Parts: sequence; structure tokens; C-alpha cells
Amino acid sequence: MGKNKLEKFADMASYPHVFEYPYSAVDNVPFEMKGNWHQQFFKNDNPIVLELGCGRGEYTVGLGRMFPDKNFIGVDIKGARMWTGATESLQSGMKNVAFLRTNIEIIDRFFAPGEVSEIWLTFSDPQMKKATKRLTSTYFMERYRKFLKDGGTIHVKTDSNFMFTYTKYMIEKNGLPVEFITDDLYHSGLVDDILGIRTYYEQQWLDRGLTIKYAKFRLPQCGELQEPDVEIELDEYRSYNRSKRSSLQTGK
Repeated sequence: MGKNKLEKFADMASYPHVFEYPYSAVDNVPFEMKGNWHQQFFKNDNPIVLELGCGRGEYTVGLGRMFPDKNFIGVDIKGARMWTGATESLQSGMKNVAFLRTNIEIIDRFFAPGEVSEIWLTFSDPQMKKATKRLTSTYFMERYRKFLKDGGTIHVKTDSNFMFTYTKYMIEKNGLPVEFITDDLYHSGLVDDILGIRTYYEQQWLDRGLTIKYAKFRLPQCGELQEPDVEIELDEYRSYNRSKRSSLQTGK
């Protein structure tokens, strides 16, 4: 029988590579690891890569295995899901993987300027009703600039046409350098070991016939970021609640 949420949270509290700082814990408490991830935790100078909204942590763990010369941190507020990747990486003895349970809205409180080299946004909620909640909005891009190296890489992998289209407009509006972009990843000829890592929900969406979109671009420090002023067609298949779609046997 699988563990319940309380048991998973108890495990997480004991894991040495898991840091838990939701809103309530950071209001008046400075995060001591900020600016010190290399020296105090990873104990090397290898590049740090974030997966924001990591869910079960499949990408964080998968990338950690592929690239032992990089450090990976999965970030999400949902600890019961994060437990899967945190447990797997701990049991595998991975020293280049960590997890941070916090709200992404305050992500800049945990990293110093230039401390992060890359960001992965894997199947983020498109937040069709409010632009400032979208993880590729100017609201979040300005936060990323506070700790991402100048020209650092951002990867966006999504099943949402709305999220993909919005991100394309953001890139175009602000002249962000694009390395690759496709609205059908698995028929683009680009798929490699990295992009071939499939999350639990990604496989479900592929099974439903949804195409996976991918964009890789860079975020320079200079220039004022502007929101695109465009109308974007909503995702019809998201007319019902996302959480309902995400509840299919998640414990298995």
C-alpha cells in the first residue's frame, strides 16, 4: 500500500536534500542557502538548473542522471507529488539533485544574482485567465532575471496551445533569442534523450492525441520586458478543471 500524504510529508521533513519554505516560513526568515548553493550544498561549481513546477520531479531526476556535471533543483509547492522524485534521488544516492518546496511567486528569494544557469518549465498550468500567473509572463521573467545568468536558457515544454502561443508572443514582443521552437516536438526531428524524458501527465496527454510543444530561448538582462497585447484562443480541452484531469490514479 502506498504512503498517504502525512507519511510523505514526514519523509520529506527528514530528507537532507529537501528544503521546505512555503510563504508562511519565509516572510521574516532569510534563506541561508541563497548565494551559497554551490559551496554549502552541492560542494562544486557546476551550473545550477531549476525545474519550476516540477510535480513528481521526473525531469529533475532524469536530467540529474544524464548530466552528473550539472546541479538540478526541482521546485514546487505540492510536497506529496514532489516526494516521488525526492525519494528516488535519495535512494539512488544522487548528489547533484535537490528539491525546494515553495511558491514559485517568491522564487527570487532563494537564489542570488547569476546563481542559476538554466530554467525548465515543464507542463506549467497555462493560467488562461490571468497573465501575471503564467510562468512565462513579464511578472515571472523579471523574477528570473534576479538570479538567472545573463542570457541564461529557458526551456518550455507544454501540451497547452494557449501557453505555447502566449510564450511565442512574449518572445517576439521582447526580441528574446530563440534556439529552437516547435509546436509538435515528437514529429520535429529534434527529440533527443533530454526531451524524451516524459512526465507522468505528459504520457497521458500523448495518449489522448495532444501534441507536445517546446521552446528553448535565452533571457538577457538588458531591456524592459513588455507583455504582448494579443487575443489568444483558449484551450478547449481545459474547459473543465485541470485538477480533475490530474487526479487519474496519481498514486500509482
